Amino acid sequence: MKILYGTTNQAKLRIMKSVADILAFELIGLTDINSPLPIIDECGKDPLENAQIKAQAYYKAFSIPVFSCDSGLYFDGLPDELQPMTHIRRVNGKTLSDEEMIEHYAGLSKAHGGQLVARYKNAVYFIFDENTVFYSMDESLSCAPFILSSVPHKKKVSGFPLDSLSIDINTGNYYYDMDASETDNLAVIKGLTAFFKNALSKVNG
Repeated sequence: MKILYGTTNQAKLRIMKSVADILAFELIGLTDINSPLPIIDECGKDPLENAQIKAQAYYKAFSIPVFSCDSGLYFDGLPDELQPMTHIRRVNGKTLSDEEMIEHYAGLSKAHGGQLVARYKNAVYFIFDENTVFYSMDESLSCAPFILSSVPHKKKVSGFPLDSLSIDINTGNYYYDMDASETDNLAVIKGLTAFFKNALSKVNG
């Protein structure tokens, strides 16, 4: 089975390929589609609404099974006007590059003591066909709280700029100084695997 992941982010595709390998489906991304991409206004009030908006637009455009994910970033103790929520990369009307994101969020952390307690809330919306839809914003898809530092790690990975600022709340280690099995990506992968395992079992009867 071929399923389209509605993203051009290669780092996110690499993570999802581990789920596809476990469940034995073929995963493709938007860069594999030889057609113009629809223009999407991600105007949802939360990650699930944005995931739905994107998945519906891609299904309408390409008529193949498709899913989209979306995240919201939330900081403990900050007022609503400073919460990124679903606008993680878009600040004051501008879409930030990876480097600009690191600079902006490092500055925000510095302005509030050098460390902020943060958390991602994640959602997924999967359209198999016009009559079969699955979606979730369950806690199993969310990341555990972590520290966002004002001092970037020297390592940077394209598509995941804020990982350079992310510190494990229990050990005090940067994510990039930890083994992959210790980081929260593994928990999110488990949540996504459970979501798609349940969805595909219902599709396949």
